[in-house]
Amino acid sequence: MTAVDQKTAPSQHTTALDEHRDRNADRATLDAIRAQINEHGVEFIYYQIVTVTGRVVAKVVPARHLERNAIKGVNLHRTAMTDLQSDRHGNLLGGGQEAAEFTALPDLDTFAVLPWEPSMARFLCTVYEPDHRPEVGGQPLPTDSRGLLKRAHAAFQQETGLELRTGCEPEMTWTGPGLEVTPRPGQSPAYSLDLLERTRHIFQSVIRYGQALGLNMIEGDYEDPGQIELNFMFDRAELTADRLTTYRMICRQVAREHGVKASFMPKPTTGAMGNGCHHNFSLWRGDQNMLVEPGRTELHLSELGRHALGGVLAHAAGSMVVMGSTVNSYKRYWDVGQFAPSRIDWGMENRTCTVRLSVNGRLEFKLPDAAVNPYLSHTLLLASIKDGLERKIDPGKPQTGSSHDNDESVFGPLPVTLGEALVAFREDPVVQAALPTELADAYAAIKADEWARFCSYVTDWERAIYEDVLA
Repeated sequence: MTAVDQKTAPSQHTTALDEHRDRNADRATLDAIRAQINEHGVEFIYYQIVTVTGRVVAKVVPARHLERNAIKGVNLHRTAMTDLQSDRHGNLLGGGQEAAEFTALPDLDTFAVLPWEPSMARFLCTVYEPDHRPEVGGQPLPTDSRGLLKRAHAAFQQETGLELRTGCEPEMTWTGPGLEVTPRPGQSPAYSLDLLERTRHIFQSVIRYGQALGLNMIEGDYEDPGQIELNFMFDRAELTADRLTTYRMICRQVAREHGVKASFMPKPTTGAMGNGCHHNFSLWRGDQNMLVEPGRTELHLSELGRHALGGVLAHAAGSMVVMGSTVNSYKRYWDVGQFAPSRIDWGMENRTCTVRLSVNGRLEFKLPDAAVNPYLSHTLLLASIKDGLERKIDPGKPQTGSSHDNDESVFGPLPVTLGEALVAFREDPVVQAALPTELADAYAAIKADEWARFCSYVTDWERAIYEDVLA
């Protein structure tokens, strides 16, 4: 049993599920939601759960059952948390067909009417072991990454007095009729006004829906053929993770409406920019950003900031299987010259590094890509920062010049395949302790199966290179 497993154990009399039900029984909150349901004519509600890989699964319930489901929740098969994924041998991961269900209870403060269909609304849910399970009934479900992040951040604040605030940069690729781009040789289409205009119908829809669903949309740009980045304001880590999940749902809906495809594939094309999801982070004590020292205007990091950065770099390799969560993710790091890191290092305004100090008080962690589960990435970020603060880890000197020209790193090599990342994940005790055992095992099993499937698959590249090798 890890430290996380122990922290989530219930008291003798009241479980975490009981406490959540008590909160959801608040009459004033339920009445306010019911008023919104009546105002917008909501008929159905999605009860959404985030899986270990960051996918969203859900049940749909008639809105007239609000009060019932606020207390009762919804139940799904346990393996829904592992994407109902079977391995290459047909074994259902995450517990098998005989596994118990789980209980998902809505977080009432996440209620939102869907702006593209006001008859529909949604809740994000926190997930628990069902009441009837001996010894563990009512405990947080170990494989609920969303619930884990909330608990991890609360523990981090209690132990350090610091709050992690983050902002994500969700790059993604849009393809379809009218979106084809053929840039001039050697010239990037980044920031092109003409290409922004060509995609105006897309970004206007995304921004409008985002604002309607509570995202404070702030800016965006065109970056590479088909690639658009639209940003929303930074906030507490768990709120940023929820908003990224909502943003992805919005993009899928906009793609359906406009007859195009929205892809979060990390590296859609060889030689083109990959889709990153850089995590810009800062540490706050009250109203003060603790990564800067008051009165200093030059680009710098406080001593606390240096130790936090040292922790992030020290555990970059162990966290890699989460930050780069797919086989395809590693094509992004191999393609040198496309603004993706290839060494574990940091720099001041240096876009080739794993972490960039871009402005005073903000560190940009560039390993996470568009397919990342933001709840897991932020949980591991918290654990890495905490270890850096406790052990006062020195990040070393900032990289000057391109890090692609530097083969040395005091923090070891960056995994360059999903297989290497799985090994680093298992060998990092801080990363392992940050996750419940069942979650770490389930996540590793899914990713090991993905790697095995890829290694056994004959690709077009292999046919092109080897089909006539002896001719």
